[in-house]
Amino acid sequence: MIFHNIQCSMCKAVLESGADQQVAESLNDGIAYLAAIPYILAGLTIYILYRKFYRVRKPK
Repeated sequence: MIFHNIQCSMCKAVLESGADQQVAESLNDGIAYLAAIPYILAGLTIYILYRKFYRVRKPK
């Protein structure tokens, strides 16, 4: 996985103290999912604005 151990220091300390590996992986996946959404939305917005304002017009 690209995102490896992206928890904050407090979450990491709690998980390392006694939680099983599955819980740690699930938390990591959830954090990666939540972190990716703003980047996807920003990229989509930029793409839509680019298509709207900078599209080459076809001559008729």
